[in-house]
Amino acid sequence: MTSGARSPAVGTNHGAIFTGDTTVQAPLVLPPPADVSTPHGMHNLPRPVGHRFVGRAAEMAALEQALQPRNERAATHVVTQAISGLGGIGKTTLAMHFAHTHRTDYTAVWWIDAETLETITSSLAQLTARVNAGTNTSSAPSADLAEWALTWLDTHPGWLLVFDNATHPDHLAPYLARLTSGDHLITSRLTYGWHDLGATPLHLDVLAPTAATSLLYQLTRSDPNSEASAAQELADELGYLPLALEQAGAYIRRTRNTYSAYLHRFRTQAARMLNTPGNGDPHSITIARTWRVTLDTIAERDPLAVHLLRVMAWLAPHDIPRDLLNGIADEPDADTDALALLNDFSMITLTESTSAMHRLLQALARTPDAQDPHRSDTAISQAQSTAATLIHDALPDAPETNTAGWPRWRALLPHIDAYLTHTHPETDTAETDWILYSASRFLRGQGRLSQATQYAHRSAATSARINGEDHPDTLASRNNLASAYASAGDLGRAIPLYKQTLNDSIRVLGEDHPDTLASGNNLAGAYASAGDSGRAIPLYEQTLTDSIRVLGEDHPDTLASRNNLAYVYASAGDSGRAIPLYEQTLTDRIRVLGEDHPDTLASRNNLAYAYRSAGDSGRAIPLYEQTLTDSIRILGEDHPKTRIVRDNLREARSKSG
Repeated sequence: MTSGARSPAVGTNHGAIFTGDTTVQAPLVLPPPADVSTPHGMHNLPRPVGHRFVGRAAEMAALEQALQPRNERAATHVVTQAISGLGGIGKTTLAMHFAHTHRTDYTAVWWIDAETLETITSSLAQLTARVNAGTNTSSAPSADLAEWALTWLDTHPGWLLVFDNATHPDHLAPYLARLTSGDHLITSRLTYGWHDLGATPLHLDVLAPTAATSLLYQLTRSDPNSEASAAQELADELGYLPLALEQAGAYIRRTRNTYSAYLHRFRTQAARMLNTPGNGDPHSITIARTWRVTLDTIAERDPLAVHLLRVMAWLAPHDIPRDLLNGIADEPDADTDALALLNDFSMITLTESTSAMHRLLQALARTPDAQDPHRSDTAISQAQSTAATLIHDALPDAPETNTAGWPRWRALLPHIDAYLTHTHPETDTAETDWILYSASRFLRGQGRLSQATQYAHRSAATSARINGEDHPDTLASRNNLASAYASAGDLGRAIPLYKQTLNDSIRVLGEDHPDTLASGNNLAGAYASAGDSGRAIPLYEQTLTDSIRVLGEDHPDTLASRNNLAYVYASAGDSGRAIPLYEQTLTDRIRVLGEDHPDTLASRNNLAYAYRSAGDSGRAIPLYEQTLTDSIRILGEDHPKTRIVRDNLREARSKSG
């Protein structure tokens, strides 16, 4: 029963009764798309930010070459161009600059948020609303509006669609298949799949150093002559990545800071600064948030890929040998698939033999963050340990003499240095100690004495901390450190350390232990280098006697003792004893070690030196010439021992007249 002035008075109601208080809206009926003309100059481009576009002249020219000029194409001709690259590399900025620059070349330009299927549909629905200005389209389903937009686009040639931040080619395929009368410009972190859509790929790299520094100046609005060196250093530290430069520039300008101050803070708090919005807006895009989105996607597909990224963060950013990462996965070739996935999302750059990773991404991946599931303390510690194991297991043996392993050493050294730089000595493990010890020996043999000494010192301290002062490994590390000092000519530190190591070796290992014999040989060599043949000769003679008794006549250490004794005889002017001993050692080394062993080359050089010292240039010069030819072939033009032989030959020729 109803009542009231406008209530219907009926006894029974079997249907709908309208009182006039309800509005029934008729279904939205839009005109046929082909009948709706293009609004003049229609576009929805975000406002351009002029100062952000620097250093992309070549990339801009490539886009213009691919997409222009339009007047030479048929009306139904379509061009699809994709821009890929690491998050923060400037893909959107480049696309926006192109769209604004050439907006008048197109009948319409429409910017589409292509992150998801829903955002694509929404962007196309907004196009329908714009074309039908004055018509209320809010009640219509977005899918219907998007469908109308696609039909309208296909009947109105000459437009440009920018699909920004596309996450997968499959999301765009249905739309691109429908549209045959305009241009598509796609930005994406994905590097693959665009060929299947007929797209021409353009992969963005970081800015050139001068462009990166210029961007900083524009962002901070500072005088280019002010702190020029610090600005260049900051741009380098940020890896010339546009988003990182924008973040830093905005922060410096907002806080009235200096390049030097920001650089210092970044070096001490890299992860924090990468997560700090430059403009102070907590919702602003930052490097950390940009990459977090990508890592979330990668982790869903293959968690191993994210672990692999964390491991690579402890290595040098460039030329990471792919075979160094072999064995990181339990399943065969799983690491290959994980690397491919990281490359697909532009998180790394992959070649057939190497991979590379941006240094800022490395800094972020090495730093724990309780709010980021990809950067827990446990995950990062595990990655650090894995990196050490991979390096340790890849080291060639016999660093000083195994010439076949030298190319591998040279490939590994940047990654050894990076790992040791990023780790604190107090966290060094037994694996790290072996890396330090072995790398020091290789570097010393290559004449890189400063770094060799640094590594040897850290190795000695690490072994003492882990194993104790009297452990054989600690004694070996101390002996290696003394050798580094001696090679650098610092006999003031080398001799006391050699003495201490020899005494400790006798006490801990015994007089006949091979390491004890090696310590005695090294101390004698230091005495000889100091010109103290009075102490060097007896110690060498005793060491040689003991080596023959303990190790045998043909042991490489015995041959080394014999060579060194001959050297000290020659240095003391006793050619009569030096030459026969050198000749015997050379013969034995050829037989035992081979013609091309570095120790064999050293014996030839030493014998030639003894001949020259005895005034026998007729035998010295040909032997020097042969040794130089072999040294260049085996050791290389610039090896320290090659340079010594070259200098000896030059001096021998000059003195022979």
